[in-house]
Amino acid sequence: MLTELEEKINRLISLYETANSEKNIVMKEKAELQAIINEKNGKIKELEQRIETLQIGNAFKIGSSDEMEAKHKIDRIVKKIDKCIGMLNY
Repeated sequence: MLTELEEKINRLISLYETANSEKNIVMKEKAELQAIINEKNGKIKELEQRIETLQIGNAFKIGSSDEMEAKHKIDRIVKKIDKCIGMLNY
C-alpha cells in the first residue's frame, strides 16, 4: 500500500513537471507572439501615417484647371484649423 502511494506521488510529481514545462513553453510562445503583434502594430501606424501624408499631398495637387481652387482649399483648411484653435482656447 505504501509503494502504491509512492508511485502515485511520483506520477503526480511527473505530471506537475510536465505541465510546468508545457506552461513555460506556452508563456515563451506568447511573449514571442506579443512581440510580433507589437511590431506589426508599429508598421500599421507607420503605413497609416504615410497614407495620410499621401492623401494630404493629393488634396493639394494642382491640376491644369486652376490654382484658385487649390488656394480656396488651403483657405478652408486654415479656417478650420483657426476654428479648432479657438475652441481649444475656451
